[in-house]
Amino acid sequence: MSRVYLDWNATAPLRPEARAAMIEAMEAIGNPSSVHAEGRAAKMLLERARETVAQALGAAQADVVFTSGATEAAALALEGQGLTCAPIEHDCVRAWCDEVLEVDAGGRVTVPDPARAALQLANSETGVIQDLPQGLAASDLTQGFGKIPLAFDWLGVGAGFVSAHKLGGPRGAGALILRDGTDRAARIRGGGQEKGRRAGTENLIGIAGFAAAAAAAQRDLADGMAEKLADMRDRLQNRLEDADGNTMFPGRESRRLPNTLSILTPGWKGETQVMQMDLAGFAVSAGSACSSGKVRASGVLRAMGVAEADAACALRVSFGWTTTQEELDRFAEGWLTARARWQSKQGR
Repeated sequence: MSRVYLDWNATAPLRPEARAAMIEAMEAIGNPSSVHAEGRAAKMLLERARETVAQALGAAQADVVFTSGATEAAALALEGQGLTCAPIEHDCVRAWCDEVLEVDAGGRVTVPDPARAALQLANSETGVIQDLPQGLAASDLTQGFGKIPLAFDWLGVGAGFVSAHKLGGPRGAGALILRDGTDRAARIRGGGQEKGRRAGTENLIGIAGFAAAAAAAQRDLADGMAEKLADMRDRLQNRLEDADGNTMFPGRESRRLPNTLSILTPGWKGETQVMQMDLAGFAVSAGSACSSGKVRASGVLRAMGVAEADAACALRVSFGWTTTQEELDRFAEGWLTARARWQSKQGR
């Protein structure tokens, strides 16, 4: 049988709309910074894409700064700001902030001073969605963008950042969003692109794909995709829970991304599960793609109060708009079969 891809939070498949937009953008031979007709045509494509991404984010067009991805955008937003964060944040945030914010057992973060803090909108491992406080300095919007309704202008956040490949765009494109009146000094210098905030000729092909994917994701949200995926997630969770009361689902008591399920069976290492599921034809993850190659307990689960030994036993299933219920049912059968073999070897 064909393989089933269930690691969408690491990277989503390229949307056909994004592929078509990228092919079209390849025909634009001009540099957006050039003043001749070809340059103006490229500039028009660039600004049309900026408008599309801004609309999808609920932000002003002038506030969108294109980057190579969320990691670069995070560095631009956070360097030198002296912000605090929680240990559940992505590494690209933790690299620039002091980890002092507390996390409860449900994965929710307490933010005493929003103006001096960075807080993610949603967690890539558990799917837990945060209630962002007004006046928050910065937020990683990457996992929430395109999966849940989002309006940057309503969040009251100073700066946000997103990545194209998490919602079906190409890898290598992303954006920093700055609230009106907020600005950052360029980290990459040498040209006046992006209003002096990020030098270098814009990746027009990647940006075109980013915009097309963002528009398609907004269309899917309007058509009820989030509700459909949440129902599929809950059906999978219920099936696994009914088969084994020893399995836990970190973050289940909190509001979660509709496409994300964290599965924890104490004693059964997450890395072992990933390999077994891979051999069975399923691509899943033991955590964030930026750290999943390392054999260590999940820092996110440890921050939520999960014992270190148990935190090494989590599996993440994440899916999206092309995933079917039949595929999740097949995964459930495969996972339960593998778990039964593991239990047999443990003498349980």
